[in-house]
Amino acid sequence: MKKEMARTIAGVLLLGIIAAIGLSKPMKEYWQIPKQLVLFEGDAVKWNTASLPAQAAVNVQNAPETLEVEQKNGSLAVKAKRRGQGTMVLEVAGMPIKQVDVKVLPTLKVIPGGQSIGVKLNTVGVLVVGYHLVETDHGKQSPGEAAGIQVGDIITGINGQKIENMSDLSPFIEEAGKTGKPLHLQILRDQHAMTAKLVPLKDKHDGVYRIGLYIRDSAAGIGTMTFYDPKSKTYGALGHVISDMDTKKPIVVQNGQIMRSTVTSIEKGTSGNPGEKLARFADGEEVIGTITVNSPFGIFGKLTKPLPDGPITKPIPVALASQVKEGPAKMLTVVENDKVEQFDVEIVSTIPQKFPATKGLVIRVTDPRLLKKTGGIVQGMSGSPIIQDGKLVGAVTHVFVNDPTSGYGVHIEWMLQQAGIDLYGNQKKAS
Repeated sequence: MKKEMARTIAGVLLLGIIAAIGLSKPMKEYWQIPKQLVLFEGDAVKWNTASLPAQAAVNVQNAPETLEVEQKNGSLAVKAKRRGQGTMVLEVAGMPIKQVDVKVLPTLKVIPGGQSIGVKLNTVGVLVVGYHLVETDHGKQSPGEAAGIQVGDIITGINGQKIENMSDLSPFIEEAGKTGKPLHLQILRDQHAMTAKLVPLKDKHDGVYRIGLYIRDSAAGIGTMTFYDPKSKTYGALGHVISDMDTKKPIVVQNGQIMRSTVTSIEKGTSGNPGEKLARFADGEEVIGTITVNSPFGIFGKLTKPLPDGPITKPIPVALASQVKEGPAKMLTVVENDKVEQFDVEIVSTIPQKFPATKGLVIRVTDPRLLKKTGGIVQGMSGSPIIQDGKLVGAVTHVFVNDPTSGYGVHIEWMLQQAGIDLYGNQKKAS
């Protein structure tokens, strides 16, 4: 009994000692230095190491030309000199206590946007958004629903012929109605190809054959440009996927266009009622770019004509998800006509995501003028770029319904990756 009690006491004491060591200042400083570090050329990072043993030393192995390490005045500073990989080893009394693998990426700069843009998407095939009851001599029926067609399905073909827009359906429906032969539909449902047979019915009021489905082949809206690469003309905008307003499912894009847009007024946001930018496509609906991708991280494509200048006209560096920190930042957006302005925001929290994911940032608007004008974040601001310490770090994506002063953002790293921009220096230059 006494031995068991002694063991228990010893265990508690041991745990207490371990906890005390773990919470000590030297150990906190030790743990703040990561095992892996990714930097762009010219970037620098600094840690406070005043409480670590005075004889602590740092050696750079493998690629000393990649890193510049300096330890003085109780701090450890690392500067990325050249693209490459290296290993930094922290030593105490000649004994290695921590190894840090460092990767230096080539400098990447893009031009931040903030411009209001009009968006037009053309779907792959035609999208089923609802059912319609056809009044026949035998009662009300929906041939589409009877055939097993579901809301959200995409009709890509009929009788082996490709369907690209709504007008393509009419000849097939009319012919099937007259002959009584069923339509053989090719359908895309949740990325899976399927087939169905559908027999159109005649409306007793106008004698027109109908399939009993509401369909759509395009969508339009307003958003904000996030960035563009002046060399490749690749751009990214919105920061989130465009979904159909009825089915709530992401729109599968065949092609699309972006055009200039002018903000005409603002519906101010309040708790429980998100506000909105009211805007119109610019006169003439001049197309300024293509849309080739609609993803969880935004829309992407190529610019075909120049954008109106914003407050930042030259390329600026970008930040990785791991480099973003909590604190003050700037947001670029339009609240009147087509003028891009800078507004103060605060990054309330940031998740140093290692893999692509949405909602990595929480943003709060702090700018008094923007709060007075919009109440905070409103619909139509999606894609507004966020800049911190001179770097493009992310984009606004969503507003909190119960707190319009705040909302989510996405790390720019994932938007650049989705755009196909060589963020990590993997593409080799031709010799």
